[in-house]
Amino acid sequence: MTNAAKVVAITGASSGIGEATARQLAADGHHVFLGARRTDRLEALTRDIATVGGCAAFRRLDVTDSADVREFVAAARERYGRLDVLVNNAGVMPLSPLDALKVDEWDRTIDVNVRGVLHGIAAALPVMRAQGGGHFVNIASVGAYEVCATAAVYCASKFAVRAISEGLRQESPDGSIRVTLVSPGVTESELADTISDPVAREAMKTYRAVALPASAVARAIAYAISQPAQVDVNELVVRPTASA
Repeated sequence: MTNAAKVVAITGASSGIGEATARQLAADGHHVFLGARRTDRLEALTRDIATVGGCAAFRRLDVTDSADVREFVAAARERYGRLDVLVNNAGVMPLSPLDALKVDEWDRTIDVNVRGVLHGIAAALPVMRAQGGGHFVNIASVGAYEVCATAAVYCASKFAVRAISEGLRQESPDGSIRVTLVSPGVTESELADTISDPVAREAMKTYRAVALPASAVARAIAYAISQPAQVDVNELVVRPTASA
């Protein structure tokens, strides 16, 4: 491993922003450790990265299981000897009006989008403290800054990620732990596939008429982790130029 190369663990790495980030960071010379539930996709992605000379490994991961996240972080350390960056990317977006009462979907949103991030912090923060530093990149959304109909629970989860990220930043006044919140606007991904409510699904078709490629968000993440140790890029909002 070169001095510039970092060990980066990425959750939700099987598609969308997670996959694009894995490809971008591996191309930049970093060592990526990939987690998601769909191991067939992780295996294919790892193979693709290796084919073009990158360094990648993977492990099945369910971010709603705190023990599984601890084991994921431990596996990354065992593979590469340390963990420099954790990209908390795994997320779901099952939009619906509140009066649809999709309580199971609300619970799933909180479990993945909020608890998943907390589980990542709980697993990686002691490791980073012990090694003298590290970097959390938490993926939120423009929904962390605004609320719209059918997205109340989703936006609440992303407001929570924003608050958690800021709290974590403030709790490292010596700067040893860097924290970056990346909030994409509408981005090409599979998130909309989790929308079961027909009204919200139809509205999302219009909203997604203009969308960023996932690679645009990956480049923002790459920018944040490439900064010198004394620079902490705290928040990045990345929107399509043509978005409202």
